[in-house]
Amino acid sequence: MHEEGHQIGIHNYTHMPNWVMTPRNIRREHVDRSADIIERITGERPTFYRPPWGILNMGDLFLLRKSYRLVLWSIIARDWKLDTGERNLRKLLSERIEPGSVIVLHDSGDTFGADREAPKQMITVLRDVLSETHRRGLKCVRTDELLKLEHAV
Repeated sequence: MHEEGHQIGIHNYTHMPNWVMTPRNIRREHVDRSADIIERITGERPTFYRPPWGILNMGDLFLLRKSYRLVLWSIIARDWKLDTGERNLRKLLSERIEPGSVIVLHDSGDTFGADREAPKQMITVLRDVLSETHRRGLKCVRTDELLKLEHAV
């Protein structure tokens, strides 16, 4: 992924919500630990962090924002559940994507509450949505590129 030019961010070492851990434990055992591993593999230290479920402790804001850029989302599509259905998932994404959207999609069906086969459904839908997005003249960019574009406006 890194070699293809994708940006790699951090989402905790395990998919555990931050509200059940101390901010220091989150920083040391989840965020910094993940960043260290990614840096060893890619040679580049990730600087973007999205907490599981978008849940932060107040301490996270103080301990993490010095080294990491906290990123949430503007579109979440319940793509981790099969009962969302391809049609509904496609419709939701197509209707909500606009310039500057940050979209959360899931590539694992192994986490709590997810359906094991849901990522296959999401990938099928994503192909169509990306084609439609391109036809609409929108371009998918990395988060760091999006922030540069927003600051240039």
